[in-house]
Amino acid sequence: MASEKKQNQWPVLNFNDIKDTLATLHQWIQIVGKIRLKTMPWQNHSWHTTLYVSPHGYTTQSIPYQGKIFQIDFDFEQHKLFIECTGKTTVSFDLKPMTVAKFYTLLFEELNKLGIDVTIHGSPNELEVAIPFKENTTNKSYDAKVANTLWRTMVKVNSVFTDFRSDFIGKCSPVHLFWGAFDLAVTRFSGKDAPLHQGQMPNMPQKVMQEAYSKEVSSAGFWPGSEAFPSPAFYAYAYPSAPTFGEQKVLPNKAFYSTEMGEFFLKYEDVIKAENPEEMLYTFLQTTYEAAANTANWERTELERVKSE
Repeated sequence: MASEKKQNQWPVLNFNDIKDTLATLHQWIQIVGKIRLKTMPWQNHSWHTTLYVSPHGYTTQSIPYQGKIFQIDFDFEQHKLFIECTGKTTVSFDLKPMTVAKFYTLLFEELNKLGIDVTIHGSPNELEVAIPFKENTTNKSYDAKVANTLWRTMVKVNSVFTDFRSDFIGKCSPVHLFWGAFDLAVTRFSGKDAPLHQGQMPNMPQKVMQEAYSKEVSSAGFWPGSEAFPSPAFYAYAYPSAPTFGEQKVLPNKAFYSTEMGEFFLKYEDVIKAENPEEMLYTFLQTTYEAAANTANWERTELERVKSE
């Protein structure tokens, strides 16, 4: 019973403890994500680029390639990166302290062994400092415990997000990991067109942002934090956002609205202190969605699943 209780606990995440490994992993998943970007057929809102939470880490899932399928997996239990390909022997290398440049070189060497030839844009996106991967000897931290803890956190979050997604029968994204900002997200759509998005992210084409937000959305996600916001947190926003969106009452009481960001936030540390973290997080997802849908006059009866008694 003790081991089962421990398994059900949400991991503790302290940004100062995880930031160095997080910065390195962020670069590594960008490289893998860009490989998926270049080899997958295009899907709306860049859904073809994302990674997913797996039983052992993060995965590209299956990628079609020249009549075959390959897949890249981060394993944060064995601390290895695996590459599988139809008709080929699986190749791998150890995940350990190494520079981004070294990771980049090892990854493409293993891909070449499998006959997979792909060229990616060689610098990160959505980061202010975009050192080319081949030249990045700055980020080189890898604490196995930190990597495992961050992944186990994503496993917990993924489960609640998946439950939340099931209550919506309108267009909805998968629960997926965006490597640009390193956030796990799920997005609901009203079905209506949105005004042309004018925002932009560092080192990212504006046309990508404009296509991503070409439809009305209510989106929520988990973000492990940054130097500017050193607190892992859940977020929720709407686009376009009604003037009264931020004035809506959302739960739990620990949730708050940032006028600067135009989003609701709930700190991860407040969730894991709750008697029922899953229930608290679900309540945040539901009430922030209602804030978006009600203020933008979504046709909720046509978009939401009617629950049986």
